[in-house]
Amino acid sequence: MDILHHVLNNVVDYTILLFEFMGVCVLILTGIKGALSYIQKNPYTRLNLAKGMAMGLEFKLGGEILRTVVVRTWKEILTVAGIIALRASLTLLIHWGIKNEEAQHESAELLDKQHKDSNKIKIKNKVNGLENLKLSIVKLSNRSRV
Repeated sequence: MDILHHVLNNVVDYTILLFEFMGVCVLILTGIKGALSYIQKNPYTRLNLAKGMAMGLEFKLGGEILRTVVVRTWKEILTVAGIIALRASLTLLIHWGIKNEEAQHESAELLDKQHKDSNKIKIKNKVNGLENLKLSIVKLSNRSRV
């Protein structure tokens, strides 16, 4: 039984390290990509950065949840619970920010589309007005010939 417990602890420890490493890698790559996107003045920089941060924190949160498997004392349990609560709160805040940022982009795109549609209608009305004017001129010229 001790061997099984020892193997489980080793597997969990390595998996925690893997999750923590993945989370850090995601955060670093997201930060680099976010900096480049900011330099290029991409309007989706904040959204992409928030999504990457959320993904990185979720990997780190997964590592903390796995850590609960190997804790032995109440002090360790409370420490892990505090870390999980903080990371979960950060993840929720980031997801809330993502939702708001996506809503802003959607409303901006909708306004832009409405503006374009409005311009198309105005152009179409002007063209129709010009065609009506042309028809009126043709009718007047036909009357003057008669």
